[in-house]
This record gives sequence, structure tokens and C-alpha cells, in this order.
Amino acid sequence: MSTWTTYRNREIVQEEQRLYDHFLDRVQCESPQQLIERFRSLFIEGTSYDPQVLSDLDKIVASKIAAHEFKFVLNRCCHILINRWQARPHSQTAIVELVALLSSSPTRPVIEYARTRVVKQLRELVKQFLETEQYLTLRRLSQLMVQGAETHSAETSPLGTLIRRYPYLYEHCLVSEGSPDEHQESIRQIQTQVQRQYEIDLSQYVTYQVRRLFGVREAATPSIIIPAHVPARLITPVKNPTLLDDRDLRLALQQFAGKIEGAYTHRDIAQRFLNHTSDTKSFKAFKDDLYQYITASIESEYGKRQFNNQLYAQLENTLPESNFQPLNDFLIVRTCSQLLNFLVVESPQQPQHFVFVDLLSNLGPTLTTSLLLKIVLLCRKVKPYLEKRFSILFSHYESHARNCVHWLIAAMENLHIALSANFSTLNLCFVNQLA
Repeated sequence: MSTWTTYRNREIVQEEQRLYDHFLDRVQCESPQQLIERFRSLFIEGTSYDPQVLSDLDKIVASKIAAHEFKFVLNRCCHILINRWQARPHSQTAIVELVALLSSSPTRPVIEYARTRVVKQLRELVKQFLETEQYLTLRRLSQLMVQGAETHSAETSPLGTLIRRYPYLYEHCLVSEGSPDEHQESIRQIQTQVQRQYEIDLSQYVTYQVRRLFGVREAATPSIIIPAHVPARLITPVKNPTLLDDRDLRLALQQFAGKIEGAYTHRDIAQRFLNHTSDTKSFKAFKDDLYQYITASIESEYGKRQFNNQLYAQLENTLPESNFQPLNDFLIVRTCSQLLNFLVVESPQQPQHFVFVDLLSNLGPTLTTSLLLKIVLLCRKVKPYLEKRFSILFSHYESHARNCVHWLIAAMENLHIALSANFSTLNLCFVNQLA
């Protein structure tokens, strides 16, 4: 189920439409540097520009609704240029320049006395734009364009520089209210490309590690029988595509793609639970079964301290008025989404995440992610909801230095592996041979 948001249609006045048409015309024939200079003159300086365009901008700025609506106008003008540049690899660095321009200060004096007041209003509105969700989204997009920066930056770099690594965050972090349809489609395409490359890199890494492992075994035991798909020859090393070390990556792969209970994978266990609950008589009985399903993967000592009681209370307080109703899709989705609130984080307005940090501290990122995966696999409709929970944490900590949020980075890396292994065409059939 797609969750990409269609944002409300704003009524566009003729001055606003002419402004958009102006940039749509100029972007067809001018270089990125010429367009950036235009942007500087019109929005940062507010002077020395085409009189008709300035007149239209003045009316927009002086309108009674400018305080609320101007952010959408400026955002749309940015995206007219960005959408064109995104499609051209050699122009993508211009996106970084454009976003940086928005936070620069005007340098020209206002020489037209009659426009002094409106230029001051314009400059104040642009300054206020820097505090909006629309600007934050643009800033993240500029980080996305700086390919490779996340691997070369220091540990003191902000968490936000890692945005490109996590395509499951794009929908929530790179699209804001007022984002045009063209931008949303562009982000979808980038998301697909980045995710596909990650899956290829992960698959090649697993294959390399299996071949390497069998090579070591062959050297130690010359009589060992090597599978036909593993050539007995030296191969080119494949880089670990995650920020986890090799050991933690191997454990994550085995947990999310391998067999964890005898011959059963996570998907098998989730399906077994769903088969069992298909005959469940009431919503309360489902919640009781769900409690057992979740706590089965919790270390007993940790669970006994307080987690199991907290989990039981959470389920007890979920739609108690529906306890004796027949189980239905709505009740399952609502229960699982509220569980994710409890386990990860509730909302941007209430970003407390004590339970999540406690789980990570006691179970570690792999087993904590395993717990979240169990919920998503039995109710796939809440996958975007889980991704949204992580986007809230990412937004909350994105200005923090990476070395201060290693716990969150580890959790995001594990989630990427878990989702890729269970919600894509990624083939990790060799994982069990890494044991």
C-alpha cells in the first residue's frame, strides 16, 4: 500500500502563477549558475530584477496571507529548478549551491525608496523560511546530492549527513507539505535507485563472504567438498556496504534472513502466528496471543524486570472497548501501530523513546530490530508506520554528531538490512552458510 502523501491544493493567484511560469521558462534555457544568480537577485536581494516579476513578487509579499503562504511559494520556485537539475547528474551540485544560497545574507542596499518596506518584508520572510519544514526538507535533499560524503566525513559530522544511506526515510524526510508531484516522483526514483544498489551491494558482499569462508575451509581441509556454485579460486574482495563491522553485519544477516528457530525464518514464524490467529474468536484473545508471540523473543531476565509488564499493560489498554468483538483488519493494524509507538517513539510532538533506548541497551540493536520485524511481518500495512517512527528519531537527532548517536545509527543499519531481507527481491540464500 502506497503512503506517499498528496498534499492539499492551494489556490494559486495569478501573480504566483506568473512567478512559476517565469522560472519554468528560464530553467529551459539558462545554466544552473545563471539561475542561481537570478534566485539571489530576486529572493535574497529583492532588487535589480525584471520589473514585472518584481511587481508580482511584491504583491505576494504584501498580501495578508504571506506570513503563512510565502513558504509554499519559495519552496515551489526552488523545486522548479531542482526537479530539472536532479535529472541531470552534472547539474546536481547546483542543488547544494541553491540550498546554501537560501541562508546567505543580502549584500545590496535598497535603492528604490518606494520598495523599501516590501523588500524588508521579503528579506524577513526568507529568513523565516529557514525555520520551516520546507527548508529542512530542502537541506536534507542537498545532503542526498552529496554522494559519498557520508563515508568520508568525520565522526563529528552531523547524523543528517547520513540521510542518503537510508532510503526508507526518504518519503518522510524529503517530502514536505507543498512539495509538488514532480518532486515526489523524483524522490521515488532516487529511493528506488539507492535501494536497488544497496541490495546489489549486500548480495555481492554475502556471496563474497561465503566464497571466502569456503576457501578457508578448503585450505584447512583439502578433502572438503565445495558446492558447485563456489569456485575454488581467489576472488576480488567486496566492501561491507553498511556501517556495521563484519561481525555485527553477519549476525544481522543471519537473524533477519536466516533460520532462527530450527528450520524457521522470521517470515515462517510470522506466517505460523497468522495461521494460528485465523481461528481466534475475539480481539482480546488475539492480544493475548500477540503478547506470547512478542515475549517469545525477549530474554527472560530482561522481560521479568519490567518490559513484559509494560507490554502487557500496553496491549490491555489498546482498544479495550473492542475486546469481545471479532478480530478484523482494522483492529490488527491499530494494535500493531500503537505497539510501534510504544516500542520506538510516539510522535514528533512527543518524541520520548525511553523504551526503545532501554531495549537497545539490554538486547542490542539486532535483537531489538528483530522484535520490530516480527510485528511488521504479521501486519505489513504498518511497515510505512515503522519507517515513520525512525524518521522521527532521525529528525530529532540529525544535528547531533555521529559519535554521540552510535546506538541510533546501529539501529537504522539493522532496520535497513531487516527490511531489505524481507520486503524486496534480495536473494540472501547463502546466509545460513556464514554460521
